[in-house]
Amino acid sequence: MFERFTKDARAVVQGAVGHAEEARAETVEPEHLLLALLDREGSRASFALAALGVGEHRDAVRRELGDARRRAGLSQSETEALAGLGIDVTEIVARVEEAHGVGAMSADDRKRGRRWSGHRSFSRGAKEVLEKALRVAVARRDRHIGDEHLLLALALRPGVPAEVLADHGVTHASLSRVLDEGAGKSCA
Repeated sequence: MFERFTKDARAVVQGAVGHAEEARAETVEPEHLLLALLDREGSRASFALAALGVGEHRDAVRRELGDARRRAGLSQSETEALAGLGIDVTEIVARVEEAHGVGAMSADDRKRGRRWSGHRSFSRGAKEVLEKALRVAVARRDRHIGDEHLLLALALRPGVPAEVLADHGVTHASLSRVLDEGAGKSCA
């Protein structure tokens, strides 16, 4: 499948591995793919994000991804659902961090004591994003998988990245519209 990835899409995958290594995570997660997309400049995905106003909010998006990681990967909607059951995730995180340090509930931070060497595999969620990117490219009748397909796939897949993007007005529909308009302008 990777032979169908454009240079930009491959750079995103490599960037995601870098973000996973930096976080000392055992696996590359969908959040790492989004972080790598936020790093890109001059690509179709970066154009779409800028057109939708995320360019000036990249730090906020990164912060929200970090907040979710501190909540052990729970999305804001999952946190709110638990609150409806009387479970205050913010209070739980505060107590755990008070006893064990900041980031103690984060999967990457739980393993800080371990040394990690070798290849990082992709989590099931990250693999789903890559597979969905292929399906998106095929549905759009594109020959290659670009970073824009990875972004569209993240917006389609339920989870923290899609929720954070949606909080900033980035949905599959808005991305499709911006990308289609951009393609129409470049063809004119």
